[in-house]
Amino acid sequence: MDSASSAPRSATASSAIPTSRGTVVLAGATGQLGLLIAHFLRQRGATVRALVRPGAVAGAEATSLRLQGVEVVAADYSDAAALTAACAGASCVVSALSGLREVIVDAQTQLLDAAVAASVQRFIPSDFSADFTRLPEGSNRNFDLRREFQRRLEQAPIQATSVLNGMFMDLLTGQAPVVLPGPKRVVYWGDADQPLDFTTMTNTAEFTAAAALDPTTPRYLRVAGEVASIRGLQAAATRATGQPYKLFRVGGLGAFGKVVQVTKALMPASNEVFPPWQGMQYLHNMFSGQAKLAEPLDNDRYPEIRWTQVHEVLAGRQ
Repeated sequence: MDSASSAPRSATASSAIPTSRGTVVLAGATGQLGLLIAHFLRQRGATVRALVRPGAVAGAEATSLRLQGVEVVAADYSDAAALTAACAGASCVVSALSGLREVIVDAQTQLLDAAVAASVQRFIPSDFSADFTRLPEGSNRNFDLRREFQRRLEQAPIQATSVLNGMFMDLLTGQAPVVLPGPKRVVYWGDADQPLDFTTMTNTAEFTAAAALDPTTPRYLRVAGEVASIRGLQAAATRATGQPYKLFRVGGLGAFGKVVQVTKALMPASNEVFPPWQGMQYLHNMFSGQAKLAEPLDNDRYPEIRWTQVHEVLAGRQ
């Protein structure tokens, strides 16, 4: 699919908006994605119990959650009994945790064990990414951590659903150095016609909230607010700004891979979740097509969701 404005087709559809008076336990609720998921869960009538680190219970984010009617619970992930009690009575546990091994593997495993011990029926892990299941081991550190936790999740007696959404479209306004407003260029490596998946964080959160209240979800749900090639991004940027954008091909994927390796060697920043080389590696995985979401997508599963397009996000940057 090569279009800056075409809406991806979907694999499944649900005619009713999932609503619930049950309880959804949300981990990572004070992060940007977690706050949005909590908002959409409450919008759909769910009771939300947010697990918050003890040091963040009195913070602004926790206060915002309480104002939305969310129950805020201090969570010590090393306290299995307390974590199990916090999950008691929930129909689904949603993880929006962000971090490295101690979070994505260790803390999520503790959360998973607590959910199982509390007889929670469903678990949504903190995947929210391009399709890491299609990548070889060792091709992306952060994806490897998700794959490691995935192996543990597959062995647990609980229904699991991962939401895969490509790249957060919001990153195109700054953090992902692809659409450059100053020189009016769209920068890329490899093939300008390779389809790429983009979804706003808001759309991802809204879809996740719907999935959390839907007991019929499959193991994987794949969504993209828009599937666009580099040429599609060029058209979207031109449409959004009213000014012509040009393409700038830096080089092939082999050369890009070497740049990633050099950047990692010079600036390892191994304790950071998204050091510069990690973001570059993510782009390499997308530009290669290896992390492309399989189609048809699941966008139409909850037809009430309106998917934001790339040109809308770029227009909002001005």
